[in-house]
Amino acid sequence: FKPEGILNIYKKLLTMANKIVHAIISGRVQGVFFRDYTQREAINLGLTGWVRNLPDRTVEAVISGNSKSVDQMIDWLHKGSPASQVDHVQVDELDTDDRYSSFEVRY
Repeated sequence: FKPEGILNIYKKLLTMANKIVHAIISGRVQGVFFRDYTQREAINLGLTGWVRNLPDRTVEAVISGNSKSVDQMIDWLHKGSPASQVDHVQVDELDTDDRYSSFEVRY
């Protein structure tokens, strides 16, 4: 192997590595189809997990997939659905073996 070949393999493995995050999104994020748009975006990015409204008017999500796609989803959460107004997104990486087979809206 040439050194640059090993580096390219390493970079590819890093982008394929799985990542799971927990996010709390605040602002005007309920009643504006935020969960529906979140689910659509997650599915488009090939992610799994779930999203739900919380009683304090925030939205909670767990997002799982390859690191690059999870990071793209976090970027999207800061923008939100067309009618939403996102004020803050708190993201914590989870150290868990939980696995999800799809991305669902929870009630």
